Amino acid sequence: MRPDDWYLTEDVDEFLARAGDFLRSRPGPHVMQLTWAERVRARGAEAFGTEAPVFGVLERAGEVHATFFRLPPRGLGLSPLTPEQADSLAARLAALGRSLPSVSADHSAATAFAEAWQRHTGATPRLRDTRLRLYRLGTLTPPEPLPSGRGRILGEPDLEEVMFWCGEFAKAVGEDVSLDADTWAATRFADKRYTLWETPDGTPVSIAGMNPLIGGQIQVDIVYTPAHLRGCGYAGAVAAEVSRAALAAGARDVVLFADLANPTSNALYQRLGYRTLTDWAAYDFSCAAPDIG
Repeated sequence: MRPDDWYLTEDVDEFLARAGDFLRSRPGPHVMQLTWAERVRARGAEAFGTEAPVFGVLERAGEVHATFFRLPPRGLGLSPLTPEQADSLAARLAALGRSLPSVSADHSAATAFAEAWQRHTGATPRLRDTRLRLYRLGTLTPPEPLPSGRGRILGEPDLEEVMFWCGEFAKAVGEDVSLDADTWAATRFADKRYTLWETPDGTPVSIAGMNPLIGGQIQVDIVYTPAHLRGCGYAGAVAAEVSRAALAAGARDVVLFADLANPTSNALYQRLGYRTLTDWAAYDFSCAAPDIG
């Protein structure tokens, strides 16, 4: 497999024309590829920074085998890769004379690329402490009994409340993001539909969001309950509510990520009917110089 088998483009429409069928054939493992390509297509590349995005497709004899995307200053996102494919990609990108801050993908692909990138560039990879597991919904099994209250879908008039809850979630998971009326549209939170779980007196106690339907799949993202309200069943109730809404919206597959360091949330999602699809990993690279793109 040659490095030149990787076709690179800054045009998201061209990327999707070449790789869309491949990505949609396995939407679960390709969830990040599909999600970010759609965001760039819908919002325009300029919404994500001053540097152009880079998309890549590994093609041989007219058949797509793998893909990547990069939205500077973010790191590299990969579809599942074999070690040979990872090595050819690392060689292709290293030949451009640029460097990468990080890579994220399913664990085996991320590890294969990190090792290949070190061989080709000398950059030292460091595995992030946060380990994620990607789940796919089997048969939805809502909790019984549900906590008292109801789910309420948030709309445009609720933007201030949405930004508050997303800000609290971001702080809880360590995301460095500014959420206000000026920055909101450029964030990953802006294209989701949110549902609050409210107690009978209207007090909001938990939130869950879901991404748009892409390739027949919806990703549930985010699920958050303030620390002092946990243990009352609110997260399970709102996650079930959003999962049901995803199915009603026509999703053939419903997926979500969970932090493996949180056994409570992982056990909750499994009780709701989510089953392990793959583990996810991210590596940061030392000696990151200029960006690809």
